[in-house]
Amino acid sequence: MSSSFDILIVGIGGQGTILASNILGEACLIENRHVKGAETHGMAQRGGSVESHIRIGGEHGPLIPPGQADLLISFDLLEALRYSHFLKRDGRLVTNRRMVLPTSVFTQKAMVPQEEDILASLKRFNLRVLDAESLAIQAGSPLSQNVVMLGAASSAMPLKPESLVEAVKRLVPKKTLDINVKAFEAGRAAGGKS
Repeated sequence: MSSSFDILIVGIGGQGTILASNILGEACLIENRHVKGAETHGMAQRGGSVESHIRIGGEHGPLIPPGQADLLISFDLLEALRYSHFLKRDGRLVTNRRMVLPTSVFTQKAMVPQEEDILASLKRFNLRVLDAESLAIQAGSPLSQNVVMLGAASSAMPLKPESLVEAVKRLVPKKTLDINVKAFEAGRAAGGKS
């Protein structure tokens, strides 16, 4: 039985998690690698959680069991905390510093953990935190934050950067091609910084 490299991408509806997982899948196809994936996004249109499971290689089903993910890419700091139990003990976590507060926080007056408390809880992992929004704006559009995050996590993946860039070029709208390539490279450059 061969082992897989398991990547979980999490975020809030509208942040581009599905496109990000499609880019990873396309990069696997470019490299002729076996890949399985699954997505959950039932309430995504209402700002709910979205998760994408990507399993590169291996013979298991598409869903990553808790405690088995090699890499967690989170587009939102609260989502990083919510899904951190999916990571292996030596797993790598790459997260955006941004937090989108769910509507329930306001309607139910729920307590929200402070950023420093969330980061303290996540320090047990190999953690990288970045401001994807700033990097995306510098690349040309705040909508490219998902590609910034892929770039930031790319050094932890068993995929070649050039395959990932080619997948970006194949899947993003043509008019945003240059912006998204810049976004990937900006994320890749920032990926080694905490």
